[in-house]
Amino acid sequence: MGDPDAPPLDSESLVGLLDRHGVAYVLVGGLAAVAHGAMRATFDIDIVPRWKPDNLDALARALRAAKARLRVPGVAEPVEVPLDGRTFGHYEVSTWRTIHGDIDVIAGTPTRVRGRLASFDALASRAHPRQAFGMTILVADLDDVIEAKETLDREPHRVALPELRRLRGQLRRGGSGR
Repeated sequence: MGDPDAPPLDSESLVGLLDRHGVAYVLVGGLAAVAHGAMRATFDIDIVPRWKPDNLDALARALRAAKARLRVPGVAEPVEVPLDGRTFGHYEVSTWRTIHGDIDVIAGTPTRVRGRLASFDALASRAHPRQAFGMTILVADLDDVIEAKETLDREPHRVALPELRRLRGQLRRGGSGR
């Protein structure tokens, strides 16, 4: 979940940096829900990158270009940390404050199977390519977005779920929803 005190989210700039640096990722979370037609505001971008050294190095380069600093729970200001591909191995979830807004880098999305995350490969196999900002973005399947929110079971997710379930029903009935 995003921080409303973060710099305004500039999705186009963040996605553009990821694209220019050749980062393989699946868009998950609130922005993925918006790509499926949800109307809720989101304050950050959540991604699950391919968890391979060359891809994580590309991600680090993209985040360095956006002047990323690590957000640490309980610490008011984001902190400077050495940012290379190995950095991400220290975190299952990390939030990076950039000049274009916050981005969450996630090893995988939670599933109903306790302790199991849906990895990049699993999410990508079900994802939907979407055109945005002149680029193709892999967007997590709505079922994966819903499962992650149900599994996390936090208040903001519970509030978002009725709309997402309604969208899923529309999509299954062949409605627009997108």
